[in-house]
Amino acid sequence: MARPDDMARQLSLGLPPAASPGAPFLVTPATAAAHAAVMGPAGWPQGRLTLVGAEGSGKSHLARLWAAREGALLVDTAGLAGLAPPGPAAALVIDDADRIAPAQEEPLFHLVNRLAGNGGRLLLTARQPPARWPLALPDLASRLQASAVVTLQDPDDRLLSLLLARFMADRQIVPRAGVIPYLVSRMERSAAAARQIAEALDAAALAEGRGVTRDLARAVLDKSGEGAR
Repeated sequence: MARPDDMARQLSLGLPPAASPGAPFLVTPATAAAHAAVMGPAGWPQGRLTLVGAEGSGKSHLARLWAAREGALLVDTAGLAGLAPPGPAAALVIDDADRIAPAQEEPLFHLVNRLAGNGGRLLLTARQPPARWPLALPDLASRLQASAVVTLQDPDDRLLSLLLARFMADRQIVPRAGVIPYLVSRMERSAAAARQIAEALDAAALAEGRGVTRDLARAVLDKSGEGAR
């Protein structure tokens, strides 16, 4: 078993901590509509839904929760050509579908048609809605653009607070009172920024041998260029 000082050295070298197993999806006003669309009882038009969100917004997390509940197959766009034809009422998830290569567009087109024909369901995640994907196959573009789309919104204050608390807990950081509200009022409003701030606070606290206080939070924000917010 690693000693506490060994763990501290690992973190100070930038090695990521282990992810929290089974972390729940955080539902706030920013994510409630997307969560309801994916996990709710209502069906999707044509059995397809595209879940849109920025990097780190939780779209892959939500898609995997749905896949676990439904027994859905998780598919990589690179493996579409070798995918066996799905059976009746199959459920599939394609993560980062907007990054599909031109050579995979025709296999996706046939997959979409087959699922539509046999009562299957398809959940796609992407950074942009299908209308903004650079698809070369017009028939695929028209089908995907006709699919339902739901978006994970930019984090609200509650979600940013919960994310900061989660990312700090992952790194065994116990912030002093007022640190998280201070950060939320000044930081970039994104999940990626929350993760980066937690990492920077951890590194600074280890390097300076002190706790995570508002002064340290201010220094981290100043260094990232967000201190003037």
